Amino acid sequence: MTDWPGGLAAVTLFVEDLAAAKRFYAEVFEVPVHFEDAESTCFMFGSTMVNLLAVSAAPELIAPGAVAAAESGNRFQITLFVEDVDAVCARLKDKGVALLNGPVDRPWGIRTASFRDPGGHIWEIAK
Repeated sequence: MTDWPGGLAAVTLFVEDLAAAKRFYAEVFEVPVHFEDAESTCFMFGSTMVNLLAVSAAPELIAPGAVAAAESGNRFQITLFVEDVDAVCARLKDKGVALLNGPVDRPWGIRTASFRDPGGHIWEIAK
């Protein structure tokens, strides 16, 4: 197979409050809705779909896997590359987004900051 692995096509995030998550993504990331229905809202981040799926619809998607509660803790973070971490942090703060950490220069040579979306998913910005 010459197309394996391909580019990352989609990330589906399970959310308890779809309306709040939709507002957050539209306002904070400043991207329009690409697709939506009663159980999901999808945004495009470049060529990658970020799909917000109501947690009530998640079991059907991942069965027989189990859907974890948001309180169970974080098991991943999603990183977006930006030109200026400090400038993006200032924009996030202007939008009322609380940073979890950063901006900070990491020992492996990049500058990062992290924040949480309404569903508890951690996003990192990096340069």
